[in-house]
Amino acid sequence: MSLAFFNGEFLPTESVVIPIDERGHQFGDGVYEVIKVYDGKPFLMREHLVRLENSAKAIRLEMPYSVEQLEDLIHEGLTRAELRDAQVYLQITRGIAVRLHAFPDAPPSVSMTFRPSKSLTEEVFNAGVKVALLDDERWLNCYIKSLNLLPNVLAKQTAADRGCFEAVLVRDGYVTEGSSTNAYAVKDGVVYTHPANKRILHGITRAAVLQVAAELGIEVREELYTPEFLLNADEAFLTSTTAEVLAITQVDDTVIGTGKPGPIVRKLHAKFRELIG
Repeated sequence: MSLAFFNGEFLPTESVVIPIDERGHQFGDGVYEVIKVYDGKPFLMREHLVRLENSAKAIRLEMPYSVEQLEDLIHEGLTRAELRDAQVYLQITRGIAVRLHAFPDAPPSVSMTFRPSKSLTEEVFNAGVKVALLDDERWLNCYIKSLNLLPNVLAKQTAADRGCFEAVLVRDGYVTEGSSTNAYAVKDGVVYTHPANKRILHGITRAAVLQVAAELGIEVREELYTPEFLLNADEAFLTSTTAEVLAITQVDDTVIGTGKPGPIVRKLHAKFRELIG
């Protein structure tokens, strides 16, 4: 079953009512994480919660719980919901107060949902996906996992309107990342990905995949690359908590490589699955 947590209480998801003056609702004034749970084990939970803590610090938002307390709450929620394979959404906002742009004198709000996991099918992993190249119109602090996702939503929908799984974004002539994924190009056996600076989210799955690549002896270069480089790549792929390691087989009208997931992507995904256990 699904379950929610809001400001200290576990409740049925459908019964939770968010106050109209909640700043996440009115301003998007908060941060969030998504954690995938495999067979009862939240994958890389500590890493996700440390990133949440860093995002909160970046927007000057005090964390109402420690990382350890959040871990306990997540385990409790999974037990209460009787979920083994799940997706946990965790959000912290600047609280509930009459609308003013400046920070209120109010305690932060914490909400979570615990739902059965909706994973991509093996058919999707085996076929790969089509993506659309779009301008990156997001703000300049993309390393913060902020609730302000309107540019991401618009990019994702534009991609969907074109029959694509994802939008791969381009800023100042270089590929940054996907609307909800990190992006990579492979050329001559080398994996290229945008440097982990303020222009991209420092993906938890991204970090795990770079570790996996090192273990496999696959060279990774964190450097800028152009849309033209991506279009001429031997392989390309996306990573995220929900997409894991997913081949890009077409960018707009251009087929990438053979049009099927290539050997580098297959090796990385297989090794990543071992990491999941």
